Amino acid sequence: MRKLFWILVAVVIAVTVWLPTQLHQVAPSAQQSKQTAAQAPLKVPVVTQVPDFSGYADVRDKKKAFFAFLAPLVQAENAQIELDRERILALQQKSQWSAKEQAWLLKIADDYGIDGDIEQANELFELLLRRVDLVPETLVLVQAANESGWGASRFAQDALNLFGQWCFTKGCGLVPDARADEARHEVRKFASVNASVRSYLRNINTHPAYFDLRSLRAERRAQGRDVRALDLTPGLLSYSERGEEYIAELNAMIRVNRPIIMDVLASGNAAVNDDAAPQNTDTVSSPSAPE
Repeated sequence: MRKLFWILVAVVIAVTVWLPTQLHQVAPSAQQSKQTAAQAPLKVPVVTQVPDFSGYADVRDKKKAFFAFLAPLVQAENAQIELDRERILALQQKSQWSAKEQAWLLKIADDYGIDGDIEQANELFELLLRRVDLVPETLVLVQAANESGWGASRFAQDALNLFGQWCFTKGCGLVPDARADEARHEVRKFASVNASVRSYLRNINTHPAYFDLRSLRAERRAQGRDVRALDLTPGLLSYSERGEEYIAELNAMIRVNRPIIMDVLASGNAAVNDDAAPQNTDTVSSPSAPE
């Protein structure tokens, strides 16, 4: 009888320990769905037209409309970069990689202008993590506003180019009215606004001219600090011939417009043109050099 009593006690203790644990666990299917959702890239329509924002009488309303139009596209491109970065970080923790993983590492290295070498893994991961990283949305949105005249420029309207990006093949874009006779550059024409944003981010993350920006970002990452738009503008000195004057203008625009951007993002007003007809987009590779 005493033996039976202690058996019952043991069973009660086991159930007491086991049951709460089970009740607080996520079902495998639900947990897998949650992980899949977290890893899925953001889906946005392919946008092939920049709206006319000149009809807004109130300047703040005009700015909100511009940011609401562009923000989802920036978020979607940054989200894909973040997914790639997380995968790189996960692979960095492994001592060896499958053939599929090695192929992916070499492909993304090539995408970001890096001569990848699995045998030099430490150097490869260092370069990848410096380049495959987010650009603060506020910085992207403010630069787009600055370079495109709040979406009103000829290049924004006719070439879907919001960042003043150049190309050097005849017919690749629009010829600037003020281009010198000896110059050969054109302002790149894009198939979609999405492609313009993607190209800008790739340009910032790969071009030698923005090595300082990437170094500032990596330094703050290493210190465990937030990466803010104002922290990175010094790395854009080469973006404009105006140099320091351009940086000062960007900084002023960031300070003035950050509350509007935060309001747009927090209120969920950011939206894209759902009626935009999908079509193929292109990506522009920027000149690159070892860092």
